[in-house]
Amino acid sequence: MMEDCENNPLVIGGVKLRSRFLFGTGRFPNPGVLQAALEQSGAEVITFAIRRVNLDSAQDDSILQHVTDRQLHYLPNTSGASTAEQAVRIARLSRAAGLGSWIKVEISGDPRTLLPDPIETLRAVEQLAKEGFTVLPYTSDDPLLCRRLEDAGASAIMPGGSPIGSGLGILNPYNLELIASSSKVPVIVDAGIGSPKDAAQAMELGAAGVLANTPVAKANDPVLMARAFKLAIEAGRLSWLAGRIPRKRYASASSDEAGSLYPAGGMV
Repeated sequence: MMEDCENNPLVIGGVKLRSRFLFGTGRFPNPGVLQAALEQSGAEVITFAIRRVNLDSAQDDSILQHVTDRQLHYLPNTSGASTAEQAVRIARLSRAAGLGSWIKVEISGDPRTLLPDPIETLRAVEQLAKEGFTVLPYTSDDPLLCRRLEDAGASAIMPGGSPIGSGLGILNPYNLELIASSSKVPVIVDAGIGSPKDAAQAMELGAAGVLANTPVAKANDPVLMARAFKLAIEAGRLSWLAGRIPRKRYASASSDEAGSLYPAGGMV
């Protein structure tokens, strides 16, 4: 994995990252568990809802004060916004408070499913990109919409595998693989991930990274689960780089008719 980090790092908005695990900070039982899980995750990017932060004293906020001793990139999000105007206003306030220019656009179109509003999300991305933000929009797994968001100036695309917090995993692997293979910016699978298995699958489909919060924070042992996610993401990335065997309808023996373990001209 180290060779991949050096030769082909994850780059978002010009920032090179060693880790492909983006870490959500909500819902942990206490700050100590959050810190320990973050350490085990190896993550360099943390995300948090701006509405949970005291913007009048952001660096001393109860959320951020627990991670100030780490070299981290902040990815504040606009959770709670229901329109593009609200999301843009939240992003501007965040930058003015010193939280940087990275912003995860979250605009919910339905309070029950929390699915993103595609039209409002696209409008917000267009505006924030013009204002110099590094914009990472949370979106549905619609390949055409993801292309529109990229064209609008998104620095990365964050399609959900399934509804936020559902733990249902990746419901439409075909779409995610299509998005990952056609996008010119990193694709970070966000939302619905339930276990490290789902994270590994996302990476095997060609995703550049995975964002997870609930499956780590609400696990019986969040610290152990954070490490499991780290290893699963690394394994999935290596699997994608190695290239899996093609799927076949029927059995295929691992040795040839003569009983050799290796094909003609192969290893001896």
